Amino acid sequence: MRYRVRHITTYAYSEPVTLSQNLAHLAIRGSVRQQVSEARLDIEPTPAVVRRRSDYFGNPTDAFTITSQHARLVVSSQSVVQVEAPITPDPESTPAWDDMSLQGGGSDLAAAEYRYDSAQIPCAAVLRAYAQPDFTPGRPVLAATLAFNARINREFVYDPAATNVSTPVLDALDLRRGVCQDFAQVLIGALRTLGLCARYVSGYLETTPPPGRPRLVGADATHAWAQVWCGSQHGWIDLDPTNACIPGERHILVAIGRDFADVSPLKGMVLGGGQAEVTVGVDVERLH
Repeated sequence: MRYRVRHITTYAYSEPVTLSQNLAHLAIRGSVRQQVSEARLDIEPTPAVVRRRSDYFGNPTDAFTITSQHARLVVSSQSVVQVEAPITPDPESTPAWDDMSLQGGGSDLAAAEYRYDSAQIPCAAVLRAYAQPDFTPGRPVLAATLAFNARINREFVYDPAATNVSTPVLDALDLRRGVCQDFAQVLIGALRTLGLCARYVSGYLETTPPPGRPRLVGADATHAWAQVWCGSQHGWIDLDPTNACIPGERHILVAIGRDFADVSPLKGMVLGGGQAEVTVGVDVERLH
């Protein structure tokens, strides 16, 4: 499936900003199943410096500095990407989760580093207790994780008013409600407490309007899901607890990290500015 993705973030400040330094995770990450043919980043006002580089996790990032005084910042990203559905193994053919727990990432150190606490996801005993019913001894790791993924979807309520980007994962667990970021981080935290390697994915999801309703430009949103390590034979497998599914060609992966803090779409610091009003518009358009 081929898509054009537009992501526009606008900051309107109550007082002038004299210096702004930012880091953007807006460029879509290329992979075997994602081929990026166009990528453009427009920033107003024009930055004094823009640097594109790959971060520690292999994600493309853009760091930029604005030295001219401004009261409004607009960051607009536009990409064209071809997405192929992943080839997913039979869940029952994956290794037993408890064997994977003992091995951690095995000989793959790049996987093993996703087994531990991170800034926003502590390895708490309460997360292990919540996941444990689906992880019976000897159960294949992907089969167990899919069952837990589906249970989060059943037992949590999608409620954008319940949490924000800074809500601790244990608070989201207590509430049993939140948004895709919360669902994904509960899943990741629980897997890590079981000794499994799991990581956070930020991206986009193509949405379909209700029957009879027009498609609204800019009405889409960023999305988040998780990946679990299923051994060197199967590698990383994506899971979306918000939708109780394995992500397919409608999921567009942007960046991978330990948690949301590693892959925030846009973050930075300003001198001045007073209060800021932030608006975000996302549009995922299927191209024919």
